[in-house]
Amino acid sequence: MTLIGGWVAQRTGDRRHLVLGFAAGLMLGVVAFDLLPEASRAAPDEIHGVPQALLMFAAGFLTIHIIERAVAIHRSHESEYAEHTHGHHRHDHGRQGVGLTAAGALVGHSLMDGFAIGAAFQAGTTVGTVVAIAVVAHDFADGFNTYTITRMYGNDRRRAMTLLAADAVAPVTGAAITLLFTIPEHVLGLYLGFFAGFLLYLATSDILPEAHSPHPSRSTLLCTLLGVGFMWLVIGFAD
Repeated sequence: MTLIGGWVAQRTGDRRHLVLGFAAGLMLGVVAFDLLPEASRAAPDEIHGVPQALLMFAAGFLTIHIIERAVAIHRSHESEYAEHTHGHHRHDHGRQGVGLTAAGALVGHSLMDGFAIGAAFQAGTTVGTVVAIAVVAHDFADGFNTYTITRMYGNDRRRAMTLLAADAVAPVTGAAITLLFTIPEHVLGLYLGFFAGFLLYLATSDILPEAHSPHPSRSTLLCTLLGVGFMWLVIGFAD
C-alpha cells in the first residue's frame, strides 16, 4: 500500500483529495471506536483524575506535533498545491535537506505503524485486525506523502523512490520486532493510547487539511464520513 501510494502520487491529479479524505476517515474511526476504548480498558488507572491511557493519548498527539514542527513538514497548503501541480521546485541544498528530513520522519513513523500492528495483535485478534486495516489505509497516505514531500522540496526522483522503498519496508520491520517479546497488558494500553494520539493528529492536522485545501468539496467530506462509517462496521462485525 505504501508503494501504491507513491505510485498514485506520480499519477493522480485532482482526485487525490477523495482518497486522502477516505483515509482520514478510516483513521478517525479506528481511534474513536477501537484504540481509545481498548487503551482505556487496559490502562484504567488515573493520575490526578485522568486515566493514564488518555494522558498517553495527549502525549502521542503532542509528540507528533512537535516532531512535525521541528522538521518543518507543514507549509502553507496553497504553496504546497502550487508547487506540486506546477513543478516549481527550488534545488538549493537547504530545501532538499528539509524534504529528506521530513520524509525520514515519515519512514520512522511507518516503523511505529508496524510496531503498532504487532503490539495490537498481542492485545487480541480483533484489535490487531482493525489496527492493521487502519495502518494499511494510513500507509497509502504515507507513501503518497513521502514521495510528494521529497519531490516538493527539490529532491530528484531517485531520492524520492529510495525513501518510498524505505517507507514500505519500515512497517514490516516494526511488526517483526514485536515477535521477539510480549508486551504487558498495562504497557500495551499505554502504547495504544499514545498511538491513538499519533493517528488523530495525522488525520486532523495533516491528511484532512491536505485533502480539503485544493478542493474544499462535499465529495471530500463524504469520503471522510464513509471512512468513519466503514471502520464502525468493521469493528462491529469483528466484535
